Amino acid sequence: MKSFRVSVRAVLAGAAVVALTAVTLAPQQAQAAPGPVSAALSPLSAQRLAVSLTDRLQDSAAGSYYDDGAGALVVNVVDRTAEKIVRAAGARPQRVRFTQARLDSTLLALNERAVIPGTAWVQDPRVNRVVVTADPTVTGARRAQLDKVVSGLGETVTVRRISTRLTRFMEGGDAIWGPNARCSLGFNVKKAGKPGFLTAGHCGNAVATWSDTQGGAQIAKTEASTFPGSDHAIALYTAAVDSRSAVDLYNGRSQAITSVGAATVGEAVQRSGSTTGLHGGKVTGLNATVNYEQGQVKGLIQTDVCAEPGDSGGPLFDGPKALGLLSGGSGSCGLLSPSKVTYYQPVQAALDAYGVSLG
Repeated sequence: MKSFRVSVRAVLAGAAVVALTAVTLAPQQAQAAPGPVSAALSPLSAQRLAVSLTDRLQDSAAGSYYDDGAGALVVNVVDRTAEKIVRAAGARPQRVRFTQARLDSTLLALNERAVIPGTAWVQDPRVNRVVVTADPTVTGARRAQLDKVVSGLGETVTVRRISTRLTRFMEGGDAIWGPNARCSLGFNVKKAGKPGFLTAGHCGNAVATWSDTQGGAQIAKTEASTFPGSDHAIALYTAAVDSRSAVDLYNGRSQAITSVGAATVGEAVQRSGSTTGLHGGKVTGLNATVNYEQGQVKGLIQTDVCAEPGDSGGPLFDGPKALGLLSGGSGSCGLLSPSKVTYYQPVQAALDAYGVSLG
């Protein structure tokens, strides 16, 4: 029986992006205020500092992101007092226009009035706005509805059009096969001592029993899945397999997975999948909402990592740290693809939902 390590699969295609508003996707405010050079931070250290500063600053903060090149945490602030607090803590303050309360109000309005298949949105702290993505199916009445909602929200929103559909990524990774679908194994887990694996919920909804080859013998059975709303599933092994807690790097080696973490905007990450192998990029947003044709999914990690059909359910990770399970997106891994965006179900939510641990 083959060794099962973590991997991925998903449906995306090349996406040309056109801004529909006058707002550009470059930071609109002054750059981070100068100050003394601080020691470089790891993504984990930056995440902890961000939580601490958010608690201290409260209404004076409006999000943060990790500058991977500089090893620095950039914190959006709305007043001079907050700037001083951020700088003293070892982070870089950046003055912005919109408060967190204003951006939260924008997200609430979108969730109440713009649940339109083919759209997605996320707060992007790098531009201090909510970025709405609309795919080619958003036309006619759908486009009119979106335009009406967005026009009432002013400059807190910018809209991007993509040339290919936002969709789930059915098929497989380190491939797991069902009778009518192929998906990717995400992370191996243990439930009350029994081995199993996580994958995407839309995969679990479609497949009751899994094999490691197309048309092969059963090796696992889906125990539970959730989609839409969230996008995660758990399957328990029914055959003896080498279920190591590792990710296939598609170069003859693997990455051991020893912990679970929360993603940070700007963090360098990788994902693995049987269609496209290993690819990397950065986290570009948190708590993203995607409106698939099949329903809405909230609380997702957004990245600029590419994926293609068959990567669904596979792992997003940073070294030994598990981060997410591939849900869907748009774009491709081809050199001519002008835009790449993928969305991931945070792993911790799946572990909590099923009462399991990495294993």
